[in-house]
Amino acid sequence: MSIIIWLVIGAIAGWLAGLLVKGGGFGLIGDIVVGIIGGFIGGWLAGVLGITIGSGMIASIITAVIGAVILLVIVRALKRA
Repeated sequence: MSIIIWLVIGAIAGWLAGLLVKGGGFGLIGDIVVGIIGGFIGGWLAGVLGITIGSGMIASIITAVIGAVILLVIVRALKRA
């Protein structure tokens, strides 16, 4: 069941990040992958900086969106170079 929750959070986070970063998303599978990787990046970054957003699904989505936005900005910057 937790894998399904990861996929749902990843899809939501990837979709939201695609809306926030100019250029749109990567389709359903791409958004899920971006969201899951973004969740790892956001969770790691929050831990390093000592930031606690909270617990629960909404906090997980916020953390994953922040990480996914960072990931998309980096990917798009590398694509332009």
